[in-house]
Amino acid sequence: MKIDIIGDIHGCFTEFKELTLNMGYGWESGIPVHPHGRILGFVGDLTDRGPESLRVIEVVYQLVINKKIALYAPGNHCNKLYRYFSGNKVQVSHGLETTVAEYQALNNREQKKIRKQFMDLYEQSPLYQLIDEGRLIIAHAGIRHDLIGQSGSKVKTFVLYGDINGAKHPDGSPVRRDWAQSYKGKAWIVYGHTPVPEAICVNRTYNIDTGCVFGGKLTALRYPEMELKSVPSSLPYVADKFRSSSK
Repeated sequence: MKIDIIGDIHGCFTEFKELTLNMGYGWESGIPVHPHGRILGFVGDLTDRGPESLRVIEVVYQLVINKKIALYAPGNHCNKLYRYFSGNKVQVSHGLETTVAEYQALNNREQKKIRKQFMDLYEQSPLYQLIDEGRLIIAHAGIRHDLIGQSGSKVKTFVLYGDINGAKHPDGSPVRRDWAQSYKGKAWIVYGHTPVPEAICVNRTYNIDTGCVFGGKLTALRYPEMELKSVPSSLPYVADKFRSSSK
């Protein structure tokens, strides 16, 4: 399988389209299709903070559910939007407010359509993707070697939020242990969740969230070539949102 895995898009539709065009995908049908059968993969966090979250949902839904020519693993922002659409009480903050504002600007028929599309996409996708007979894994915040092949609440928490234990930084954000430093598995794990200035490769893991929504860039990893492709963000750069890539 030849797959191009894209980092956290967060509603940055313009950069998403530009990146896929740069990788040879055509948009003649309204969605990115590669002439030689390559497919796209998504590490989650399609929405929130960026300007066009609903357009990203629509395209990824068409690719994954309708055409079945892409793979998606949900992120923590996807999970929160799913809970919002399900009628659960969630805080409309930390980026969700931008997606909700887009949603509330639609008429009732359009709201029902996009809500159903996203809920179908979320419900019909696994917590993480096992690809190429287990040689490649897409997991939003990563996954420890001993959790591969498992499911359940512990795995869900790790995949959506990373290696957390409840501790928090002074600003209230969770302390995340760097699980990739001790990863010893044979499978390649491609993930995002924690923005870094440049994609990081450690122990057969790749963090490809290069903070497009914070003014960095949108990055894709091409498999099996293991080549990185990226386009710059059109948004203002917010330096304090990035973890140092030297760690």
